Amino acid sequence: MPILTSIIHRLDKPDAETPATLTCAERALASTPELEALLAGVNDSFHAKPKAWGHFGDTGSSAFAAGLSEYLAETADFITWSTRMAERIRDLVDAHLSVGGHLLFVHYQHGERQYVSVALLHHRQGFAIDGALEVVETPQLNLGQLMLAARIDLAQWQGGTSRQYVSLIKDRGGKKFAEGLRELLGVEEGVDASGETRALLKAFSDYVEHEDLPDDASREKTDAVIDYASTQAKRGEPVTLDELSELVDEQQPKAFYDYIRQQDYGLSEEIPPDKRTLNQFRRFTGRASGVSISFDSHLLGNSIEFDAERDRLIIKQVPGSLKEQLKQRRE
Repeated sequence: MPILTSIIHRLDKPDAETPATLTCAERALASTPELEALLAGVNDSFHAKPKAWGHFGDTGSSAFAAGLSEYLAETADFITWSTRMAERIRDLVDAHLSVGGHLLFVHYQHGERQYVSVALLHHRQGFAIDGALEVVETPQLNLGQLMLAARIDLAQWQGGTSRQYVSLIKDRGGKKFAEGLRELLGVEEGVDASGETRALLKAFSDYVEHEDLPDDASREKTDAVIDYASTQAKRGEPVTLDELSELVDEQQPKAFYDYIRQQDYGLSEEIPPDKRTLNQFRRFTGRASGVSISFDSHLLGNSIEFDAERDRLIIKQVPGSLKEQLKQRRE
């Protein structure tokens, strides 16, 4: 992922009571393999954490968005913009965190898209072997402890149609800290990633039942959908309904897409996948002696119970249509 420009500033905060001090870099960093490896590590950690997704509100009222616009229009330089933002982040850290770190601002390209990311990198004490073969303590970056990080998809932002081009770590430093970060960035939440992911998986489950797929085909398609969505989550990329529809049915690549639109699930064309929701989703299926059963794994233990000793499956919330059929049968 080529780095177009980047800079690192330092925030020192020895403890919760001491005000944070900011030391700003005077020049951008040269792109090196080490810097690219660091960015890859930051992205991996960022994509693995729960995030909020949204968009800039009124750009004129957001210093972050306005300054970024000036940089992209080449009317301001990256150093000036990042320094102004670092000063605002210092105040946020001062109010809510007890530790400082290094502020990374980076503009980079990944595939055909460009992104701008901001991350506060914390440190921890580690160990190394020096030239005299002695064990020494040394500070190391702790990428797994990201508490402040955000990424802007520039193509989606400038395209003007998306409401989910900003992603930021959710509630890592507490609710007030998360609200302060959203306010600093000028971001309004545009989509509930976990809710959208649940709606997408519900649409897929309904489609599988609607098509009355054989057990093997159902499991195969479920695995394919989860693998694709999980890969997109790991990359920090959205799930697109077109790609997903092709994956669900190669022979009729638009069938699942058309089903979603006809049933009106209210899904966007691109959905930010929520990793936790995906991990909870698997389908159990079985068919024998005229009985066909299929349900999502997250229902097990809630509305569905399995009594292994008596070899029974207990359904607590019978689907409405099935309930009506059973009532009619009794009458």
